[in-house]
Amino acid sequence: MRILIVEDEPLAAAQLAAHISALQPEAQILAVCDTIKASVEWLQKNKAPDLAFFDIQLGDGLSFEIFEQCNFTQPVIFTTAYNDYAIKAFKVNSVDYLLKPIERTELKKALDKFKQLSQPTKSILTPELLNEVVASLKTKNYKERFLVKVGTHLRVIETTDVLYFYSFEKGTYAKLNDGKDYLLDQSLELVEGMVNPNTFFRINRKYLVALKSINDVVAYSNSRLKLKVHHHTDDDFLVAREKVKSFKSWLEGSL
Repeated sequence: MRILIVEDEPLAAAQLAAHISALQPEAQILAVCDTIKASVEWLQKNKAPDLAFFDIQLGDGLSFEIFEQCNFTQPVIFTTAYNDYAIKAFKVNSVDYLLKPIERTELKKALDKFKQLSQPTKSILTPELLNEVVASLKTKNYKERFLVKVGTHLRVIETTDVLYFYSFEKGTYAKLNDGKDYLLDQSLELVEGMVNPNTFFRINRKYLVALKSINDVVAYSNSRLKLKVHHHTDDDFLVAREKVKSFKSWLEGSL
């Protein structure tokens, strides 16, 4: 079995590959692509896989766009952090879909389903269904959790537990309610596009803060604003001058 993995979180991709290898030792992981662009380029240059795993939400868009940019008709198992009614409806038109973090027992069921299909040669996505799912995801769904590495262990952190995301020495971290910091795989720019803009605001190049983390907003020099947030006593939380107007609108819920 020749398999392609489309996943933008390295830890999630490694975990999925490990599960596949454990369940199907003869399976060959052809490649791991982390963007729509990389996936399309790989598919255009290589023989189609027997089966593909597509993470729905990628850093440069939704993986459904892969179908729009190249002629890909092979069976797909979708992975997602979102349990949405549109995804459930979509299930009948694909091999299966798996909720993250992926459990090996659920992966086994999906692989067994793939093997049992009498003619697993084509994806039967219709343009109408594809448009419905894409519209639903774009309007309602944001990343609900992140997979992080803690020593030799993997841990899932809930986005609702994050006070703010920040950049430090070329890494991106999440500060949680309990005061702990966790290193993420994504850049701060990617994280900004994944989380709900009604809940998080990018105040400057370093910080992406949650509304619930803000204790106080203080007028600062040169028409800037300084924030006082939970679990932080430094003066780094300054709203960039060019963001002050949009930040005030965000506080009012006008965005």
